[in-house]
Amino acid sequence: MAPETRYARSGDVSIAYQVIGEGPFDVVFVPPAVSHVELRWDVPGMRIFGEGISSFARFIHFDKRGTGMSDRVSGAPTLETRMDDVRAVMDAAGAERAAVIGWSEGVAMSALFAATYPERAWALVLYGGSARELRAPDYPWGPTEAEALRLVEEGRAAAERPAYAEDIARSGMPTAAEEEVSALARMIRQSASPGAFEALGRMNMQMDIRHVLPAIRQPTLVLHNTNDQWVDVEQGHDLADRIPGAEFVELPLDGHITRAADMPQVLGAIEGFLGTTWQADSQREPDRQLATLLFTDIVDSTAQMAKLGDAAWRELLQRHHAIVRTELARARGREVDTAGDGFFASFDGPARAVRCAKAIVDGVRELGIDVRSGLHTGECELVDGKVAGIAVHTGARVAAHAGAGEVLVSSTVKDLVAGSGLEFDDRGVHELKGIPGEWRLYAAV
Repeated sequence: MAPETRYARSGDVSIAYQVIGEGPFDVVFVPPAVSHVELRWDVPGMRIFGEGISSFARFIHFDKRGTGMSDRVSGAPTLETRMDDVRAVMDAAGAERAAVIGWSEGVAMSALFAATYPERAWALVLYGGSARELRAPDYPWGPTEAEALRLVEEGRAAAERPAYAEDIARSGMPTAAEEEVSALARMIRQSASPGAFEALGRMNMQMDIRHVLPAIRQPTLVLHNTNDQWVDVEQGHDLADRIPGAEFVELPLDGHITRAADMPQVLGAIEGFLGTTWQADSQREPDRQLATLLFTDIVDSTAQMAKLGDAAWRELLQRHHAIVRTELARARGREVDTAGDGFFASFDGPARAVRCAKAIVDGVRELGIDVRSGLHTGECELVDGKVAGIAVHTGARVAAHAGAGEVLVSSTVKDLVAGSGLEFDDRGVHELKGIPGEWRLYAAV
């Protein structure tokens, strides 16, 4: 019998999840674009996978918000929001630390989670994914933006046809038996609506986690099928090359969706990797993490102080500090340091950080002052519980280029908030003092 379905609350959304097995460690499975925690057990390959993992670990799997048995939401949530759902499911299931397996569209979400919360993920397995969706001058795979938009629009119309789910199943699993294709098609039909498919397509076409991958420090296994018609195997090689120390295994299999007959090969690779890694690395304390760093300071503070006098300036600073700290608390930001009229804070999500900076800029205007702010997302060292390293200096240099009332961000931040509704104006390429290379900066509007 399939395990019972439970719900975890992530913000105001209920996330469906199940737990099966009693191994010495937990495994959290981040599914592809669509899933259904109950119907997946009717799909032979997925049943073999779930039963296989639960034979040596406690297997935790869930439906992403907007799909399967989880709450429907408008549009497509960002990677940052869906990453919070992983944490919510782990908390509800009592999983303090886990190995994370990301499959297909779940790869980007898993990679971002592992880099951001190294204390929660002790190992990472990525299967059938890529670092970026669209082709670029430095990324020769995938469609152009125009081609991707056309595919999304055509896909929306096709998704309303009765045979759409069967077409997807047969395309992704070309050598599977008809019974397995039919079971997968039933799951697909009940996992997402045509509108949800369209929203996911529009969000995923903006996906680019290349800046995140070097920050992953967990032992990582990257798996990819040789004849994957949806994601070229070279994209799997590229993904592994960007993660320090990652192991790459090319499986001599056909299709993007693994059929039941081939699943034992996948399970063997995963079980061997996790078993060895659990013994060697599971209790290692993380010393680095991915964070979004915010720097703010008051514009022309010296002139303001001279104009107001010491007593009035101190009162103004107190009110300024109160506004900043209120907005930090609302956005789950952590105050790292305060010096005079400047704040340094870190966040576990870039979209929250940008919105927090915008709220601070708007809030302090009521005091008759302007602040400048800068944000950068990067790998940070953890020193006595505080973030440090080159990413911190980069964030400070970005802030130094900001004008009065401006929220300036690095291209890394802009890439990671795709689909969030945040908009930016290009501020051109800049040199950041003491930081190698040239940096394209954007102003949040």
